[in-house]
Amino acid sequence: MTLREIVDSLEATVHLGEGNLDTEVSHAFASDLMSEVLTLSDTPLLITGLCNMQTIRTCDMANIDQILLVRNKKPTDEMLELAEDNDMTIISCRYSMFKTCGILFQKGLLPLY
Repeated sequence: MTLREIVDSLEATVHLGEGNLDTEVSHAFASDLMSEVLTLSDTPLLITGLCNMQTIRTCDMANIDQILLVRNKKPTDEMLELAEDNDMTIISCRYSMFKTCGILFQKGLLPLY
């Protein structure tokens, strides 16, 4: 599944990384606990409701460059600036984390575990 298909499926907004929408994504990980994200050995799409600088910094350390914010969260300009420096894609949707994961799983996106 591509990031573009994810955006379309969730009626999401692309805040950063329009040029990366044709990137293939096979797995996702959903968490608001950045300590869990740091334990990942893979680089999935991160689905989170945590919308702050720590999210961007953690993803940078974990080599994750695709972030999907749920619950209608909007990234700050400061977050977008740091994410752009790290060539990340930031997307947001209005759905809960549960509904977002359900929609994407139904469309074929696999869980990391």
